[in-house]
Amino acid sequence: MLEAGKIAQTGRKARRPRILSQKPRPATVPQPASDSAVAEEAWRRLDRHVHARLGAAVGGVSVIGLAQAWADWAAHLALSPGKQMELAWKAARKTRRLGEALARAPEAEGATAIEPLPQDRRFDAPEWQQMPYRALSQGFLMTQQWWTNATTDIPGMTRENERMVEFFSRQWLDMLSPANFLATNPQLIEQTLREGGANLARGAGFLLEDAAHAFSEVQTGTSAFRAGHEVAVTPGKVVYRNHLIELIQYAPQSDTVHAVPLLIVPAWIMKYYILDLSAENSLIGWLVGQGFTVFCISWKNPDADDRDLGFDDYREAG
Repeated sequence: MLEAGKIAQTGRKARRPRILSQKPRPATVPQPASDSAVAEEAWRRLDRHVHARLGAAVGGVSVIGLAQAWADWAAHLALSPGKQMELAWKAARKTRRLGEALARAPEAEGATAIEPLPQDRRFDAPEWQQMPYRALSQGFLMTQQWWTNATTDIPGMTRENERMVEFFSRQWLDMLSPANFLATNPQLIEQTLREGGANLARGAGFLLEDAAHAFSEVQTGTSAFRAGHEVAVTPGKVVYRNHLIELIQYAPQSDTVHAVPLLIVPAWIMKYYILDLSAENSLIGWLVGQGFTVFCISWKNPDADDRDLGFDDYREAG
């Protein structure tokens, strides 16, 4: 009756209720990617594969960045005639000083043209004071010092590139040290004669073992250093875990306990037991023995799924 009253008042016919169709709609079928999209993804995948292989081959060093640093050095040195004259003058002076020192007897005053750095002990043995090894060692140290001068204080060169060039030049020179070769190392020659070449055979075995490790993902020889057995022997328990860390708690092992606990945060490239290698040199073991409650972070070993992690993730999650 209400519906009839509405019709009389408005003069309009009542609309019939619309019945929704129960026929199911066809499912949306994903469209295949276009040929260009497939090709672009294949090209990007190829780039990623090449970059990953190149990174593994060069040990993670940016070849392009290193080339840019050396280009920066060469270009600015070429445009600095004053620096070139300085290097030529220093080379002549070092050559003259080296010749004067080598002309003297090893025990005479002024027989050393250059002293190695305090941490450099490669030429400490008395055999290096005899010719021709004295000339080799002194000449090498002079060359190393000259290259330090040649790769630093270049006008216009950026500080980052200067540090990179100076560092790599020093590393490459260290590889060419006379101490690294049999024919120019008097200590090695003497040991080889004394052992009849057995030391060289051992070295060849070590080289083959290192090569096998380089081409294998399995680290042989690590079974003698098992966490919780030979290393990381201080008792502890995991009290917290997230996607990036485990937090290990070490209880104090003394009658009295300090009120303030200690938290150890190892570098993210280190194992948590870097400070708990053995009972004789364990900082964690010593701290719990002094009555401290110690917490230590254990970082997750990253895998392929963690390739997008950055320092912010370690800072926030760790």
